[in-house]
Amino acid sequence: MEQQKKELFQEVNEGYTMAEAMAEAKRCLHCKVPQCRKGCPINQDIPDWIHELSMGNMGNAMKIINNKSNLPAVCGRVCPHEKQCEGHCVLAKKGQGIHVGKLERFIADFDGEMGLIRDNLQPKTRGRIAVIGSGPAGLSIAGDLARKGFNVEIFEMEPEAGGVLMFGIPEYRLPKEIVHREIKKIEELGVIFHCNTTIGTLLNIDQLFERGFDAIFIGTGTVKPKKLDIPGRNLKGVRQAIYFLRKVSLYNEGSINREDVPVHEGDRVFVIGCGNTAMDGARTAIRMGAKSVEVIYHRTIDKMSALRSEYDEAVEEGVKFCWESSIVEIHDDNGTLNEVVIEHDGKRRTEKADKVIMAVGSVPASRIVSTTKGIDVDERGYILTRDVPYGMTTRKGVFAGGDVVNRPSTVVLAMQDAKLVADGIAQYVDAIKLLEAINSNNGIKTPER
Repeated sequence: MEQQKKELFQEVNEGYTMAEAMAEAKRCLHCKVPQCRKGCPINQDIPDWIHELSMGNMGNAMKIINNKSNLPAVCGRVCPHEKQCEGHCVLAKKGQGIHVGKLERFIADFDGEMGLIRDNLQPKTRGRIAVIGSGPAGLSIAGDLARKGFNVEIFEMEPEAGGVLMFGIPEYRLPKEIVHREIKKIEELGVIFHCNTTIGTLLNIDQLFERGFDAIFIGTGTVKPKKLDIPGRNLKGVRQAIYFLRKVSLYNEGSINREDVPVHEGDRVFVIGCGNTAMDGARTAIRMGAKSVEVIYHRTIDKMSALRSEYDEAVEEGVKFCWESSIVEIHDDNGTLNEVVIEHDGKRRTEKADKVIMAVGSVPASRIVSTTKGIDVDERGYILTRDVPYGMTTRKGVFAGGDVVNRPSTVVLAMQDAKLVADGIAQYVDAIKLLEAINSNNGIKTPER
């Protein structure tokens, strides 16, 4: 059984061998005006590290990547490369662009196995920062601030750090061992993790300040799934995609039994939505033995937010798609879900169903905001922040970034925002400490007589 689980969730896309990676790197034109860099949200120096790789200088390549990226092994796997760096590559217009993602993954994995790069730790003298949430934004800001000389502590409600990287992305796309390795790198910078610690219940923002933190960062993402207002949405067989993915993750870890996973062998499953989470839910349902899986999406294939590569892989694995359609009703037989009503072009049809998985987006939870005075949010619960210092909320010393501010997005965009907030926090704490020094009597020089 254990072997079967491992095979089902084995990483789909295999990485390069050394020879393959170097051959691919040598295809790079090293453009004077690199379009790939323009397509990268964190402005990675892509041609530079690809050039180092082409010459076999793995350590140099890793150093260049580390200058801009906190999670290269993750980004190399789950970033939407075809819309970003690879999509902007000039070679893509003539045929096949450079596989930047696979090259980044190769270098990061090589470094992880060989331990090429070790950070020179800065003295932790600039201040103490509390980070709430250990997803992409939290890990990125923790790494950046630790490198800038801050003591950083992360507070995570789950038993393991990693947030959506650990529980929201299936292992066939992002193996947990890769996430563990990236987290270990953050720990080696001196960052302290407090898991099973929920801010807003066990502790609140005020209590964190009482503990001596100079600034606090909220990077809790969007963990509250949206629901569609359709008849039958509360039936037992209707589940949120993120809930389903989490249950599967727990099952693969051996924490729960097979019967506790919402999708069973032989189930007829319908997935509502066509983003990356919907694709993950559909492909995972296939792996859990569903008889049929059909994605229902109200727009066309060209309007889906999921990557085309993920769609192609889903089709190859047996997932069906129904475009410009909506599930308008969910029926039951004595309390058990048994049918869905699908509307297309004004016409309705009824299909037998065992499970419906909703993947129509998510919004922030209100746990922290509701227990803290002075943090303003918009009408949908997203935290409002300012540009100077970047990322600070309406409460002094409390910052926020990533999806909880900017709406659900990708790992690299959360990282991009977190890096800007890290600079904002550093500016704020330095300014506060400077004012404290000015207002104190310490350090006043008296003229010599």
